[in-house]
Amino acid sequence: MTGEYRAGEHPPSTDRWNMVRRRLSAGEYVIGMTVTSSNIETAAYAATLGFHFLWAEMEHSPLSLESLRAMVLATRGLEAPVFARVPWSELWLAKRILDQGVQGVIFPFVSTPERAVIAAQGCHYPPFGKRGSGAGLAVTTWPVAGNYYDSADANVLVVCVVEEASALDEIEAIAATPGVDVIFIGVSDLSFSLGLRGQQDDLLDTAIAKIVAAAKRHGKWLGRPAGSAAEVKRFHSEGFQFFQSVTELGLMKLGAKALLEPLGIKDKPREQKTFY
Repeated sequence: MTGEYRAGEHPPSTDRWNMVRRRLSAGEYVIGMTVTSSNIETAAYAATLGFHFLWAEMEHSPLSLESLRAMVLATRGLEAPVFARVPWSELWLAKRILDQGVQGVIFPFVSTPERAVIAAQGCHYPPFGKRGSGAGLAVTTWPVAGNYYDSADANVLVVCVVEEASALDEIEAIAATPGVDVIFIGVSDLSFSLGLRGQQDDLLDTAIAKIVAAAKRHGKWLGRPAGSAAEVKRFHSEGFQFFQSVTELGLMKLGAKALLEPLGIKDKPREQKTFY
């Protein structure tokens, strides 16, 4: 066996206990709450609310490795495991994130097959990948006993975000990459990359359809953002299963709106102020 993946294979194991992976395999959907703040109380409570996983946002928030590790510790034994989106698809980033004990890694801007290979190899040990073996912290918080390396290889979810127009020309090779589990469409960034500035358009719909077709052809699970129950149901009927929900701050805003608007209290637009 070589140091590369054999086409279409995950590392062989019957130790598939990860509930997110099991739901996806059964054709069900999973929805994760996006965590952007380092408040551990928030993460621990969020893990009890019914979400299938927590999406620790390390690309667009101040979350650090230290706060990520604290999040893993605070949610240990709770229903929703921690996944993390890294700032970029690099081997060393995947290694540092996984060594905190997360059960899934989300890689942004995977626009080439080379980036997809890095994502897959960064999340698996040799001979299937290139992950380093220093996982002392992860071992202490891993949900099951036994051989951590085999268990992590079998259960860690690898999510590649496709969100650039340039990825459309490479989508077949990206979707065909062994070891990648989910092709997640970053709809907003894809719209910006197509020159639409975040707007919906036939051009965006065509791009999404192309990504969806490639992912299905190569047996990958599909993901995208979803901000409401109606969206989850609609997108699930279209073949999507892996959903990023709103942030904890977004849920706070929704809760405040539901409470205050019936009382005639509405959120006021903020004025732009400059402080010196």
